[in-house]
Amino acid sequence: MTTQELLQKARGAKTAMALASTETKNKALSAMADALERRQAEILAANQLDLDAARGTISSVMLDRLALNPDRIAGMAKGIREVVELPDPAGAVLNRVERPSGIVVEKTAVPMGVIAIIYESRPNVTSDAAALALKAGSACVLRGGKEAHRSAAAIVAALKEGLSAAGLPEDALQLVEDTTRASSNELMTATGYVDLLIPRGGAGLIRACVDNATVPVIETGTGICHIYVDRAADQEMALNIVENAKCSRPSVCNAAEVCLVDRAVAEEFLPKLRERLVDRRTAQGAIPVELRLDQAAAQIISGTHAGPEDFDTEFLDYVLAVKVVDGVDAAVAHIAAHSTGHSDAIVTADEEAAKRFLAQVDSAAVYWNASTRFTDGGEFGLGCEMGISTQKLHARGPMGLAELCTYKYVVRGTGQVR
Repeated sequence: MTTQELLQKARGAKTAMALASTETKNKALSAMADALERRQAEILAANQLDLDAARGTISSVMLDRLALNPDRIAGMAKGIREVVELPDPAGAVLNRVERPSGIVVEKTAVPMGVIAIIYESRPNVTSDAAALALKAGSACVLRGGKEAHRSAAAIVAALKEGLSAAGLPEDALQLVEDTTRASSNELMTATGYVDLLIPRGGAGLIRACVDNATVPVIETGTGICHIYVDRAADQEMALNIVENAKCSRPSVCNAAEVCLVDRAVAEEFLPKLRERLVDRRTAQGAIPVELRLDQAAAQIISGTHAGPEDFDTEFLDYVLAVKVVDGVDAAVAHIAAHSTGHSDAIVTADEEAAKRFLAQVDSAAVYWNASTRFTDGGEFGLGCEMGISTQKLHARGPMGLAELCTYKYVVRGTGQVR
């Protein structure tokens, strides 16, 4: 099926989705979660084919991002069931006012219509995005990366079973079959078919959508996330936070890419950082972190000298840029110059320093004494997420159900004229 044909099918299904009751949508989502678990063997077999084809062409951390296993499929099903438990945003009255004329004006949340998502090689995005779009009352068009296409197709086949079981049109969920750049361009310019486009992936994909789309776009995802270790930090806490933010899953957008260290504690803290991220991990048989050091840090510990681009790079790997700064204000200034506005953290016991950092760092999520890895719809209580918006209009941070609706004004009168 061509991309144009599936866009027509999605547009044809959006009215049925907009009119579907909360009960019907929740029934469909529950059936979708059940179908994922029931068809686990087929999904894993398809994923193995994707892994076999990708091995040797992408990095080990990106292979991990692509890989599915029974626990990850169970997590996908759990995420859908969590969306079932969330309030239905469609139809909610956001504000109500009665004017002196007697008219009653209600600002009412309504579905977007057709939501298209372009994403890269993360199969779990397939189920997360579909569940959120459908619960919000919209049809959903998915365009995944070529490395994960077999996995995505198997997942979508299971999800369509759930839609059908609840009496909703299977056409409300579409997977683009063409994985060339041409299909992405079609979605970006599908005026009259796509009501909202959401890119999830690397900087190149996001920039291509922002620069070329003629349909509305929400910019998501690129995460050059910073952790600033202040002079008043509990250093053991800081080590735990940095290791978690860098190493728990380095291929995701909320992983830390830069560690800023207050000059007042750099000579004490940096050797501990190297011991934790390099020496200890090597001794444990784990992948060590390559530390890319600015000039001041390189005078204290050994590592790779940072190049001019290292503080502006989303590594998505076991690589961490390290810089020594002169206190919280210098940390804030560095983040302002290099951050992508995703997630940034301070580790400190100094409440005033923390308040300055939280007030001045202009990112979608700012943290005090916690890992940036918490920037996630599930961790924020939104269920699974559509992505992390790094823009400021309409949606910012983890995008849940509310961000997938627009609104209209419903006005009731008794014959008033102006």
